[in-house]
Amino acid sequence: MVMKKIFLAVVAIGTLSLFPGTAEAAVMGPSMQKLTWHFYKVYNTCENAENFVRHQVEILYKNDTTIAPKLLRLLYSDCFVTGCDASVLLEGPNSERNAPQNRGLGAFVIIDKIKKVLEQRCPGVVSCADILNLAARDAVHLAGAPSYPVFTGRRDGLTSDKQTVDLPSPSISWDASMAYFKSRGLNVLDMATLLGSHSMGRTHCSYIVDRLYNFNKTGKPSPTMNKTFLSEMANKCPPRTKKGQTDPLVYLNPDSGSNHSFTSSFYTRVLANKSVLEVDQQLLYNEDTKQISEEFSASFEDFRKSFALSMSKMGSINVLTKNEGEIRRDCRRRN
Repeated sequence: MVMKKIFLAVVAIGTLSLFPGTAEAAVMGPSMQKLTWHFYKVYNTCENAENFVRHQVEILYKNDTTIAPKLLRLLYSDCFVTGCDASVLLEGPNSERNAPQNRGLGAFVIIDKIKKVLEQRCPGVVSCADILNLAARDAVHLAGAPSYPVFTGRRDGLTSDKQTVDLPSPSISWDASMAYFKSRGLNVLDMATLLGSHSMGRTHCSYIVDRLYNFNKTGKPSPTMNKTFLSEMANKCPPRTKKGQTDPLVYLNPDSGSNHSFTSSFYTRVLANKSVLEVDQQLLYNEDTKQISEEFSASFEDFRKSFALSMSKMGSINVLTKNEGEIRRDCRRRN
């Protein structure tokens, strides 16, 4: 059954790439059907909007490859809360970006730079929500991911409240993780695929010390964690015993490391009990996600194609279109 789902995802994304006009209704949910393929070109409002975004991302990526994981996390933090409405970009003491779950969130300056260029070329036309989706796609493509279709026409949200941020702990169980993804209209294949975004980037030790020293409040490390890897991580992340103790950063995928490259080695590490985050390691403990992990570990191309479809689906969660919201002139504040 799972293998059939993977095959269908590959077919669907291939269809979407070749025939975007007809594939939109065929493989996308209602929310994505509100968006348009090459929206700014179709409506003649900013014909080269996507090229402008891509060019800026290429310039920024040459100087800093970390923009790929940073933009991915920023997009996730936006779409999984109130929807892909760029609400996470709004500033304010009680805005989403100041929620505890968003500690260390970056790439805001990147969006600002791209928005500035687009405002010079096409004032008041291209939404911050679309810029974030396009920039994330272009950055991860440079890191090795596919250049998947991004339907556009999103508008920007008017509110941002840190109380609405319900992003889960990276130590949640498989069942809790699956329930969270389902609540966003995503399925088991999407969950297993999107967690593969952790093939690059870094996280704070505070998010993994429970695995190393107090798994499920047992006072012991995770019993399934590879012993050699456990020792390596313990050396990098000592027990948190003092107030004000430093909180080092570690790579989510040591095999990718400072290269921040998009690879399927993430799944190889899952299968070897060498995942950094518990939510990632949980993929091994369900038959469906274990089978998906085995498939993606063996076939990078299958992972890439499934990633393309799942990212397109994530980018359509609760979008605002037509007369909803606004087109911000500054992504950090309302007009």
